Amino acid sequence: MPITSKYLFVVSMDIDPDKEALFNEVYDVEHVPTLLKVPGVRAVSRMAGEPFTVSLGGEERRVEHDGPRYSALYEIDGPQVLVSPEWAKAVELGRWPTHVRPFTRNRRHALYRLR
Repeated sequence: MPITSKYLFVVSMDIDPDKEALFNEVYDVEHVPTLLKVPGVRAVSRMAGEPFTVSLGGEERRVEHDGPRYSALYEIDGPQVLVSPEWAKAVELGRWPTHVRPFTRNRRHALYRLR
C-alpha cells in the first residue's frame, strides 16, 4: 500500500533478547492500537531488519543488516502530531513505559517528508 500521509516518522530500536516476546506482544496489542487513536496518525507498520543480497554494478553483494533490528513506521499528518497532548499521553499508556521501554536500546528517531 502506498504512503499517503505527508510525513513518515520512523522509530528504530533493539530489545533485550529475553524481552523480545513481550516487546512484540505489547507493540502489536497495546502500543500501536493506542497510537492509532492519536489525531493525525494515519497508519503504523512494523518491520524487522534482516540481511539481503542486492545486485549493484553488475555484481551481487551480501549486505548485513546494520542498525537497530526493529522499526515502526508511523504515517502522520505532520511534526505537530509528535508534540500533541494526545501523543504525549498515548506513549505513556499500558505496559510500554514500564515493562518494555527500559529494555530497549540503540533507539533512533527520524522524520521524513513525502516528496
